[in-house]
Amino acid sequence: MRRVDRRSFLRLTGGASLGTAAMPSFAATVAGNEVGGAAATPEPAARAATATTGVTARLSEYVVTAKYDDLRASVRKEAIRTFFNYVGGAVGGSHEETVQIAVAALGPFCGPPQAAIFGRRERFDLMNAAFVNGVSSHVHDYDDTHLKTIIHPGSPVISAAMAVAEYRPLSGKDFLNAIVIGIEVALRLGNSVYPDHYDRGWHITGTCGVLGAAAAAGKILGLSQQQMIWALGLAASTPVGLRESFGSMNKSFNPGKAASDGIFAVLLAARNFTSSDGMIEAKRGWANTVSTKQDYGEITDELGVRFESALNTYKPFACGIVLHPAIDAAIQLRNADGLKADQISRVELRVHPLVLELTGKRAPMTGLEGKFSVYHAVAIALIQGMAGPKQFTDRVVHDPAVVALRGKVIATADPGIKAEQVDMTIVLNDGRKVHKFIEHAVGSVEVPMTDRELESKFADLAEGILPQAQTRRLIEACWNIERLADASDIVRLAAPT
Repeated sequence: MRRVDRRSFLRLTGGASLGTAAMPSFAATVAGNEVGGAAATPEPAARAATATTGVTARLSEYVVTAKYDDLRASVRKEAIRTFFNYVGGAVGGSHEETVQIAVAALGPFCGPPQAAIFGRRERFDLMNAAFVNGVSSHVHDYDDTHLKTIIHPGSPVISAAMAVAEYRPLSGKDFLNAIVIGIEVALRLGNSVYPDHYDRGWHITGTCGVLGAAAAAGKILGLSQQQMIWALGLAASTPVGLRESFGSMNKSFNPGKAASDGIFAVLLAARNFTSSDGMIEAKRGWANTVSTKQDYGEITDELGVRFESALNTYKPFACGIVLHPAIDAAIQLRNADGLKADQISRVELRVHPLVLELTGKRAPMTGLEGKFSVYHAVAIALIQGMAGPKQFTDRVVHDPAVVALRGKVIATADPGIKAEQVDMTIVLNDGRKVHKFIEHAVGSVEVPMTDRELESKFADLAEGILPQAQTRRLIEACWNIERLADASDIVRLAAPT
């Protein structure tokens, strides 16, 4: 395969920048449509008539015109936290078996070494590097989460953006703007079809993340609005991920493939490879095909004003988000009462039905399956007082003490319990009972992880992969990405020395 250097790549995609330089920001366009200081509200009939038309075009307009200077300080801060959490996760997952297999399988067939892989020395072509980074950043189930949709947007969006950023260098500010845009696209699409889309069996991180990845990559490459419409259409044609994959390596394949396919769509669109102009909203388009619910207002309302990305959260526990309330309750009871496993007669849980639907594995056989077992999660939280990647290994899943305690966990689905809640009662051998009700678990929007807690998580993930001094430099660079002249310096700092 002919090696494509950076100059050739930029020449090949150079046509993508047509028509973008003179475009006003989307926020300015929204402001310009205001009447008397208040946004004009269409009559109900007009709103109904326009709700299902032009969704793809309007979203594309936002993508190509949105500017970093239009972002509120709080949105910028959350973008930095999202990026920070992503890098730690990508480095931490970079040598897991799932990633080792992917690197070994793809390496012999990769194109030129265009982009780096976090935590590793290999360099792959753009799409395969994005794939591997998407896998490694999700493999621990330790990534960011939009709780309204259970989308983990960082893995597909940032993996795609970082790979492209190595070939189209841009400042840290412009890079952050691109990932905010990509995440916003993914989350708004998710809002428009959740929960029906998820209930049908789609892995929403992949199916929405591929469009977010295309939006971020297309923003970096400077696509015109028409090209962005085509890029989103092509990305919408490759929804990836089914929930049946949960508990296997296939789960982390989904965000990796979404990242890769997002770039694929953008490279084609940059050369004017066409798609439908209404692929998201058309009768036989994305939304109507993958879901029985379509709320197009969730996609287009207050674009550039209301930011779903500001609601992103970060996991203190390396497993499915629906397990976090139970783990939080177990750790709090353990620490408050000094509980030991041999004191416990049984653990009674009342949980939202989704908890048992997603994590009802009573006897997980692998560490990956353990991430989808509320029984295992409660047991390791009570025994070890934590639930990081080291608690979800094959060895721990088969630990006799863990197996014995998880057999004492009784989980009951209760529709009166919200997904973010748990009601836990531990009955001790002497007849005493201790109780904890969790309204919002640590790591939620209401009880967010602090920057210091994110740093501790990052350092723990990087341990054994990067030297401590290098990890410290990488942490500082991530927090200060806004000051970088070249955002891709980050991934090069994350390569083992």
